[in-house]
Amino acid sequence: MKNVKLGKLWDTLHSSYWFIPSTMAILTTALAFIMLMLDRTGKAGLSYWWSYTGGADGARSVLGAVAGSMISVAATAFSITIVALQLAASNFGPRLLRNFMQDTGNQVVLGTFISTFIYCLLILRTIHGEGDGYSQFVPQLSVTCGILLAIISIGVLIYFIDHASTIIQASHIIENVSDDLDKAIDRLFPQKIGRSIPLGQEVAEIPDNFDLVASPVIVNKNGYIQAIDDEELMKIARKNNLLLRVESRPGKFIVKDSHLVMVFPGKFVNKKLTKQINDCFILGKERSEQQDIEFPIDQLVEIALRALSPGINDPFTAIRCVDRLGAGLSRLAQKDFPSPYRYDKDHKLRAIAFGVTFEGLVDSAFNGIRQYARSDTSVTIRLLEAIENIATYTNNPKYQVVLQRHAEMILRGSQDGLPEELDRQDVQKQYDNVIQALRNQTLAERKK
Repeated sequence: MKNVKLGKLWDTLHSSYWFIPSTMAILTTALAFIMLMLDRTGKAGLSYWWSYTGGADGARSVLGAVAGSMISVAATAFSITIVALQLAASNFGPRLLRNFMQDTGNQVVLGTFISTFIYCLLILRTIHGEGDGYSQFVPQLSVTCGILLAIISIGVLIYFIDHASTIIQASHIIENVSDDLDKAIDRLFPQKIGRSIPLGQEVAEIPDNFDLVASPVIVNKNGYIQAIDDEELMKIARKNNLLLRVESRPGKFIVKDSHLVMVFPGKFVNKKLTKQINDCFILGKERSEQQDIEFPIDQLVEIALRALSPGINDPFTAIRCVDRLGAGLSRLAQKDFPSPYRYDKDHKLRAIAFGVTFEGLVDSAFNGIRQYARSDTSVTIRLLEAIENIATYTNNPKYQVVLQRHAEMILRGSQDGLPEELDRQDVQKQYDNVIQALRNQTLAERKK
């Protein structure tokens, strides 16, 4: 459970705009005290041409100018970030705001400006001249460090101007979501929950009276299932000699007091077991790609559908989304989807957890775009090209049936939606290429 909870904690911190700036501010505060300590002990000994060697008034002026400019620049950077978030929400969908909030570059920029401001304030208060009623103290090393931080902040400002203009570009956003999809594929496939046995050999081990004897564990709140601690579930099942059937999966919304897990035998369900099983499920107010591979697919689809809407009418953005979806599904076509039946080390069935399927992911990727693009020749052809490309990566007959079904639906939709005969002929040619690619894969498999 530690790994799952730590992953969720890091995801939450990474999505916030306070964690990195706060950490940088704390580190800068520590730096200020270290610099002052070196100045007070007289171990600094700065005599370089680039070091500050002026008096108290000059040090105050320098640090005051830096502090005042930094807080102004920080406010401007924050305003630009808010505008970028508003543009992203209106053009690409509010669900993509999470991707912008996770942008480390913006968080570091904001943290740099705030940290420089705090550092200058902390040093400024320690500077004393001859007429201040205190013994004269000009922390030259600390002031020099403040000037260096100001120079670094200028470089960060230049980076921010370039970065802010880049992150709102459609190509950059689509690439980031595609990277999230690739990382999710690498992380979740193959997913191990206990030990898997080929599908078809284990169904007989499910008790015939499972539905009659099993009792439900009730979920204690509403929310999206963001992650499931599968290892802890297996430990609970093994320790109590239980068979657990998970009723939902990551990415699904579950309602309070609904069935979370069915426990067999049901007589062992009590408050303690209910709490233990509920603790294995991390619920939140929104979906997360931590264990939900369908989430980045839905994000790409949302960008494509908004691009195809009459108000925007940007088929080239939709084509980029289709290309990325095709690349992700090509990788998934080469993966072994785990069996829902999971066994412990003693080869005993302990958990049944139905996850995503290749058919379901292809449906999520293509259904919406197909319906919106039926009157757009370029997007329709690119959908068929994506299916043709996916077909070259799999010899699985079930996957091929799914791909052919979608190609046929795209073809039928184009016949109804495209007004020009030449456009329908182009779509027909690309459909024939898909069928030929599927046949070639079948022949290659037979030759093996």
